[in-house]
Amino acid sequence: MKQEPEEIPDAEHELVSERVCAIDVAKDSGKVCVRVSSRAGRRVSKVWDVPARSGAVGELAEQLVDEAIEKVTVESTSDYWRIWFYLLEAAGLSVQLVNARDVKNVPGRPKSDKLDAVWLAKLTEKGLLRPSFVPPAPVRELRDYTRLRIDLTRERSRHWQRLEKLLEDALIKVSAVASTLDTLSVRDMLEALIAGERDPRRLAGLARGRMRVKHGALVEALTGRFDDHHAELARMLLDQIDALATQIAILTTRIDELLTAMEPQTRAKEPDTPGGAGTIERLDEIPGIGPGAAQIILAEIGLDMSRFPTAAHLVSWAKLCPRTIQSGAIQRGGKTGKGNPYLKGALGEAAAAAAKTDTFLGERYRRIVKRRGKLKALVAVARSILVIIWNLLNDPTARFHDLGADYHATRINTQRRTRNYVTQLMAMGYRVTLEPAA
Repeated sequence: MKQEPEEIPDAEHELVSERVCAIDVAKDSGKVCVRVSSRAGRRVSKVWDVPARSGAVGELAEQLVDEAIEKVTVESTSDYWRIWFYLLEAAGLSVQLVNARDVKNVPGRPKSDKLDAVWLAKLTEKGLLRPSFVPPAPVRELRDYTRLRIDLTRERSRHWQRLEKLLEDALIKVSAVASTLDTLSVRDMLEALIAGERDPRRLAGLARGRMRVKHGALVEALTGRFDDHHAELARMLLDQIDALATQIAILTTRIDELLTAMEPQTRAKEPDTPGGAGTIERLDEIPGIGPGAAQIILAEIGLDMSRFPTAAHLVSWAKLCPRTIQSGAIQRGGKTGKGNPYLKGALGEAAAAAAKTDTFLGERYRRIVKRRGKLKALVAVARSILVIIWNLLNDPTARFHDLGADYHATRINTQRRTRNYVTQLMAMGYRVTLEPAA
């Protein structure tokens, strides 16, 4: 039987361009290559160096605009690409950022910056490059705040761990009695120790709330060898923790302001959502997603889903699905890849929290973990959460509705399952008679 050919249209970034520019980025400069048509009809490459300075890159942008360059490709080398991408984009040029892994030269050919720039330009004009996702400027600004908040939060956690190690050196075992060191009771005890109080009974008397019933255990835990050098180091660590907490609070306030400012721009032409809920509130309805996680996710993927035509495109970009490898009749899944560490971290924490709930996502985790293990089950739940997020962002009027933990159980084909069980018993030599239960 003759098979009809499949027609696969080119994506927008795969279209052939006549006038292109490519930049091989380094720290101090960039090798610029412009490819245009000559009078003789052949393609010509012009290559020169441009310093990585705002003035020089601004002049390059004006030159490229005058030459009617249709597309500019910038290689993503470390963070050195930012000055090129931002200034060329601000000049109104169509700029695409590409992964250095996707633009490697043909093996066996010489390697130089000039040849790399020419090769990059040739790939650009043929539409053979896949651009990376670079969010618009407001989302990039939001991303800077959320990423710094994550880094400062991790740094604060490291200071708490250093403080606990210091207390262990002083033979103070308060962390074995209190749930965490970050409580009002423990803080009062630490401040008293730093101030010179060494009587464990007086220190234990500073406990608040439910910690008071642990008075005896606290007296034993606070009996140690806390001296002046421990007090000095503990003071430094607590000051660092307080400073980081203040900075994190400032960042959180600023993030809320940026999201509030971005919300009307995204939904100005859309009808109001039911109940007037904003994007953060709608994402907060998903099991495992809290306001903080929602802010991180929005900062990494943005609010505009037009860049990702389907939820599968977003999942693929986030590296939450295996790469398909097919040859002949053999098809297998490859590795998922690294992806965005901040996005995958937020989704991983959300999946771990959702796995403990009595919801559709929790039941999905429990069904998968039996046969695939914990890690793959968490990735599958994280993928499901990202699909839900794409649908909520793609439709500002949509609200999350949990399918329920019994979603799969209520959709079992009882007749087929009964037939399968009967067939298996008959194959084992049994005669089966079915009677309905009373």
